[in-house]
Amino acid sequence: MPGQGPGRAVPPAEYAPGTVPAPRQPASAVPPARAATGGADHPGAPAHTDPEYTPTERDLPVIARGVGPGSTIADLSTAGFADAIEPAPAAAPAHADREGLGPLFVVGDVHGYLDELRAALAEQGLIDAEGNWSAGKARLWFLGDFTDRGPDGIGVIDLVMQLSAQAAAAGGYCKALMGNHELLLIGAKRFGDTPVQSGAGTASFQAAWLLNGGQRTDMERLEDHHVQWMSRLDAMVEEDGHLLLHSDTTAYLEYGDSIEAVNDTVTETLQRGDADECWDLFRKFTKRFAFRDEAGAAAVRELLDTYGGERLVHGHSPIPYLLGEVGAEDADGEDSRPLVSGPHVYADDLAIAMDGGVTMAGKLLVVQFPLRG
Repeated sequence: MPGQGPGRAVPPAEYAPGTVPAPRQPASAVPPARAATGGADHPGAPAHTDPEYTPTERDLPVIARGVGPGSTIADLSTAGFADAIEPAPAAAPAHADREGLGPLFVVGDVHGYLDELRAALAEQGLIDAEGNWSAGKARLWFLGDFTDRGPDGIGVIDLVMQLSAQAAAAGGYCKALMGNHELLLIGAKRFGDTPVQSGAGTASFQAAWLLNGGQRTDMERLEDHHVQWMSRLDAMVEEDGHLLLHSDTTAYLEYGDSIEAVNDTVTETLQRGDADECWDLFRKFTKRFAFRDEAGAAAVRELLDTYGGERLVHGHSPIPYLLGEVGAEDADGEDSRPLVSGPHVYADDLAIAMDGGVTMAGKLLVVQFPLRG
């Protein structure tokens, strides 16, 4: 994996069933109904040894909050959200009048933490006390990874779909990009335990989803319109000189030499519905740390030169890992987890990381761009 070296906190390239830690419990959580880990319910799930496959569960430990795996919160009504299943096009036409557009905001990985998302959006004035769009012509981009690990991934998707419709009606927009966990959830829903070629034998989307924080309540509440909406999300977009994408990887270059080509290839791959093709797409979008070390700036420049933009903005890899600090308790029992207060700018100031590590007791980032200061 890129970036390994002395002093780096680099997650292992393998994991074993039964090691999924407990998700953090938000204030509104109720006692868990049942476990949602691969080890608890699927003791026979395979441990992956494919060097190209970067398992995300061991990459992203979850700090326990006194609850067991699979903690859930009460189902929320999704009435009125089904009419928002069509995501808006990723980029405005070049001839569009951009003078009337509002400020640009970007959201990092949410991973099912609906309460934290609402609080962060409200803090920026994007939603009101009832959770409705209140930002007029503002532009809001989500970088993907709405589900898994946290208690209410479907609630997060429903909120994003709702805000997409409300923002459009107000003259602004709320849009989202494809993350590797969207690909994982789509695959688990469509293909279940169908064997796929992982490069080191066989695997399945279902086993990988469970081992990477999949919540059974999310699968129970997942409806066709959610899958249709996720399946049409774009992989990247350029906005105000910022190249937005989910993963800190150069694997996007394998899918096209323009933003439109990459987005079309990803959509067409999902539409074909071939389990092995979809697994390969998921596997490549799960790669990380391409921009972190000595060659990082060159990797970012290659993407910017190919797709446009002056800076690259991504989620996927939590900022504590990019800093080489996973956090722990010291010998005196003091909490030494790194404090994430905002985005991490690195790779010669060309890359901006937006995953604040909400699953690690970090911060769910909602940030206005361009960055100030």
